[in-house]
Amino acid sequence: MIVDLSIIIVNWNVRDLLRDCLRSIFACAGSHIAEDGALYLGDYRAEVWVVDNASTDGSAKMVRAEFPQVNLIASESNLGFSAGNNVALRRCQGRYALLLNPDTRIVGEALTLLLDYAELHPELGVVGPQLRYGDGSLQPSRRRFPTLMTAFMESTLLHQWWPRNPWAQRYIMADTPDDMTQEVDWVVGACMLVRREAFQQAGLLDESFFMYSEELDWCRRIVAAGWRVAYLPQAIVLHYEGQSSNQVVAARHIRFESSKIHYFCKHHGAAQAMLLRNFLLLTYLYRLIEEAFKLVLGHKPALRRERIFAYHQVLRSGLRLPSPSATKPKY
Repeated sequence: MIVDLSIIIVNWNVRDLLRDCLRSIFACAGSHIAEDGALYLGDYRAEVWVVDNASTDGSAKMVRAEFPQVNLIASESNLGFSAGNNVALRRCQGRYALLLNPDTRIVGEALTLLLDYAELHPELGVVGPQLRYGDGSLQPSRRRFPTLMTAFMESTLLHQWWPRNPWAQRYIMADTPDDMTQEVDWVVGACMLVRREAFQQAGLLDESFFMYSEELDWCRRIVAAGWRVAYLPQAIVLHYEGQSSNQVVAARHIRFESSKIHYFCKHHGAAQAMLLRNFLLLTYLYRLIEEAFKLVLGHKPALRRERIFAYHQVLRSGLRLPSPSATKPKY
């Protein structure tokens, strides 16, 4: 039979959150298991895929024991977010694919609402829900495509000093209501519904992005292929953000900033990427000096040493510009 939805979860060492995420899928409003063992969300036939990136916390064992209906792919190495999703995207059967983080929980009829809306709007290649943090507060999840000024002023030291600067506000679409269904440039990849025809036309996720910025790049390519992206706030998903990446703080910084530089090199050229790289390195040098000064004063020494180590690792990495071959899509 035709599969309408393939839910894909890439997991790394968050077993308990993954368990809660899977439970929320199988317990969400309108879900039921048919006589043949298939999962249905209302009238939509669904399948669930978990790609485990060589977790050491027993995640794969838990899925096998507690969710035998889930298609498990246990990788022997950490493939990252893009390559991990692509493994399942190449095998899944759904007319739509839902990329879902393991640190999420489905609320109510969110999945059927996303599917219903996509079915009513065949021009849409991507639909994203409203994300909320674990405490229920809003997590901005709709975006405009970034400019170089956005890269300087969003999620940087300058953003800390001037959090409501106009470039960051425009980027997160703070000028439009959070509760309004609307067309956007891209949506955060913690939960995004993608039409099969769209990713077949635009290609899979670019595996040269290990993690971070891959959904931005993907939506940009899907839009360039003639599709549209929508934000549907009636569909709500809880997101306990950063639970995997928080386990490796220095690597998180390096991957986040390197992916940003890679995106700009790929879509805006090496000159803008070099400006961004130099700017980011200067901000980390400033942070390291600031933390060292606070350490000398004896203020929270354990925290200061942890941050100094992380910032030193970022500077040591150099946030290198990707080679020309690295900016070519790897699907």
